[in-house]
Amino acid sequence: MLLERLEELVQAAKFREKFPIAKIISSIEKENNFDFRKSLFAELKNQGLSEERALTIGFTGTPGAGKSSLLGEFCKEFLKVTSAEKSMAIVAIDPSSNLSGGSILGDRTRVILPSRENRIYFRSQPSQLELGGLNPYTYPVIRFLRHIFDYVFIETVGIGQNEISVSLISDLSILVMQPLGGDQVQFMKSGIMEIPNAFVINKCDEEALANSSYHMLLTTLEFIRDILPGTSIPPIFKTSVQKKSGILELLDFILHFKGFRNKNEERLKQIYKWLEAEYGRFGKKTLQGELEKLPTSASFEVLEEICRAKIQEKILGD
Repeated sequence: MLLERLEELVQAAKFREKFPIAKIISSIEKENNFDFRKSLFAELKNQGLSEERALTIGFTGTPGAGKSSLLGEFCKEFLKVTSAEKSMAIVAIDPSSNLSGGSILGDRTRVILPSRENRIYFRSQPSQLELGGLNPYTYPVIRFLRHIFDYVFIETVGIGQNEISVSLISDLSILVMQPLGGDQVQFMKSGIMEIPNAFVINKCDEEALANSSYHMLLTTLEFIRDILPGTSIPPIFKTSVQKKSGILELLDFILHFKGFRNKNEERLKQIYKWLEAEYGRFGKKTLQGELEKLPTSASFEVLEEICRAKIQEKILGD
């Protein structure tokens, strides 16, 4: 039934109407959604919409760093400083219950948005106990939102050193920390410290603590630059939601960022990740050396179809 209404839903989503957008996302998040996804992205293309228009921003960091509150302030300032044609969407990944699989935290409780403002859209997703800060449906949801909004923010569940999945689908990765919250130890580690395009020290309500953390982080980044020739030091922002400081500077940096990720490369990486999740070692072994031969300009769903067919062929052949 939903497929019959898809053209109408996409037409309404183009105007950022929230119910059609929510309806489409709910269908993307259902299991066995391949046929729907294939029809959806074909319809988006038919209606002249492209995901190349949007900048994807990953907000990641340890739990309690204030990512949700910071994004809430972002929304307010975004509406003030950008033109009426500009829009943004936020996908917030919440920790999940081990019993029900649903969200525990509810990030939307800390992101207060104008109810009738269609320039901003907010969606929560449970992490479904997945590592990496995202869940299995985050990528197709982000791909859909890119067709509708100019800026798409992904707020990950609080993550650890090597859980860098959000950087693989983001044009701009931002690591959010808090002053002297134990992150001074993390500054000395590899992994996630090497990924961000920018760092934010949030909750800079007390200037002395904020400056201490700032200089610790700067020293670490200078060390990384010294051992990795050609590496530049990413910008560091000090923000405070309570004092309303540093937020406009960070927003200005995001609005003027031009480093778009290669979408063909992104699709191949996500296909590899999907293949590993779907078929494990068998899938990796079966298609070893084959992924590089896939048509890079094809949609994710076409690549998925090709991979399924190759694995099915291998199973029947054996």
